[in-house]
Amino acid sequence: MPEIAVVAPSRTQNTLLAVLDDARVASRTLATATTDLKNRALAAIADAVEANAGRIIPANDLDLANGRENGLSDGLQDRLRLDQTRLTALADAVRQIAALADPVGENVRGQSLPNGLKLSEVRVPFGVVGVIYEARPNVTIDIAALALKSGNAVVLRGGSAAQNTNRVLVELIQESLARVGLPGESVQTIDEFGRDGAHQLMQARGYVDVLIPRGSAELISTVVAESTVPVIETGAGVVHVFLDESANPQWAVDIVANAKLQRPSVCNALETLLVHEAAAERLLPSVLGELRSSGVTIHGDERTRALFPDAVPATEEDWSTEYMSLDLSVRVVSGLDEALEHIRTYSTGHTESIVTNDLANTERFLAEVDSAVVMVNASTRFTDGGEFGFGAEVGISTQKLHARGPMGLSELTSTKWIVRGAGQVRG
Repeated sequence: MPEIAVVAPSRTQNTLLAVLDDARVASRTLATATTDLKNRALAAIADAVEANAGRIIPANDLDLANGRENGLSDGLQDRLRLDQTRLTALADAVRQIAALADPVGENVRGQSLPNGLKLSEVRVPFGVVGVIYEARPNVTIDIAALALKSGNAVVLRGGSAAQNTNRVLVELIQESLARVGLPGESVQTIDEFGRDGAHQLMQARGYVDVLIPRGSAELISTVVAESTVPVIETGAGVVHVFLDESANPQWAVDIVANAKLQRPSVCNALETLLVHEAAAERLLPSVLGELRSSGVTIHGDERTRALFPDAVPATEEDWSTEYMSLDLSVRVVSGLDEALEHIRTYSTGHTESIVTNDLANTERFLAEVDSAVVMVNASTRFTDGGEFGFGAEVGISTQKLHARGPMGLSELTSTKWIVRGAGQVRG
């Protein structure tokens, strides 16, 4: 087993290596676990999450209190917060994952060669998946469930903001795994090792097969820049909606309001609204009035402010900001060409949507916008593994290698080639 690069050996680092070594051992058991056994483990986890609000919520309340004391933003507090409703939703998501087809062993393609060799490409687990994330205890459950169903062990670094909540959740997961006969080390947290643990996880090539960061743009860029472990990049969401000249006015109000207001702190929430100049006078007052009545601060360009005086002046920085709050930047554009150019300049490649009744503009938008998810006449809030039928999601990948968009079970697998012969040799 290769060694992790360290500045100087320490007892903490050696202990972390033991955690990673245990994860590798557990991954071998998971790789050959039956679908039935993995599903029984998921059912036990779902039941434990739903039945143990008395253990989870007090730990979460402590994290929230610490967060308020330390100036944690309202958006991150919302992501951190768990209550009985959210716990029930988490348990339901785990059960949905259990009901999905097991990707491990799936035959992707195959053929028989003229010499009689039979080839097949099959899905296999990665092995050990590392995840670094911030203030999102739901990720602890979602990632653990997806990793287990796809036959992977997982090492979690959930950050100090959710440390108490994550500790309890991981304890419940490990207890559930032990009850069905799977190793508890299949799911582990390294929160206790702090930032040093996160750095060591990024350097754990040979112990960790893939690393997935979820959180702020700063967190993601740090992991991408510093990791020697292969990274699946999940991106920040500077998400756009473009109201075309032909946009249905009621659809415009409903879609924009839902995309911005339903849950402003998440990565698929709307951050920049673009409006065709020929439709601005018809659409903006009602669309922005609906948002303003719900407490949204409008950061508008000059033409937006002329139609909606309550808006504050937008700055260059606004166009590239992922607010994760009740703020929205709004720009009036000359048409589809300018909207596309704005998106090319400022988008993070997450999700963009057009509201239109023009078929030609629809097809151009779909073809020319280079984002992980491109929508027509729909709220950007649908970019979600649960909504896409994955039960939950690993994250929204904004890169183009291996996986793109909402990542579910199959995105946590690789493939290997199986060759069956009868004594053939190559001439």
